Amino acid sequence: MSLLNGAKLAFMLRITRLQFDQIVAQAREASPHECCGLIGGKEGITTSVYRTRNIASDPLVTYEAAPEDLFTAQRQMRERGEELIGIYHSHPRSSDPQPSATDVRLAYYPSAVYLIVGLNDDEPCVRAFRISESENRWERIDLELIDK
Repeated sequence: MSLLNGAKLAFMLRITRLQFDQIVAQAREASPHECCGLIGGKEGITTSVYRTRNIASDPLVTYEAAPEDLFTAQRQMRERGEELIGIYHSHPRSSDPQPSATDVRLAYYPSAVYLIVGLNDDEPCVRAFRISESENRWERIDLELIDK
């Protein structure tokens, strides 16, 4: 697996402390299983976090959002005038979370930012990525915590 070559994307995901804490809390609650969910927002700024249930056949090492949860979240995003700007999940046993080969293979939303929460240290490590499933590549991007 290689990082995307060339210039760094001029993109940063801005997330509020409250939403960041909601995602980390869900990851801790789900551990040792992976958690998952969607992030709604506008112009790279988060406005909502949508928890989804992980129905993967082996939730210890992968995630699959429950279809009914995805439909509900997408409907709520439309009603709120939000766009899907992010997808998150956790790697409970990682202190340096990076997209796995499975994460890349299943990254069907190239315009979304993918957040991965690592929980293997005392403090969680949350990283943001752009993933190109069609090119089998990923790139780390900046994540900024904002007050709102």
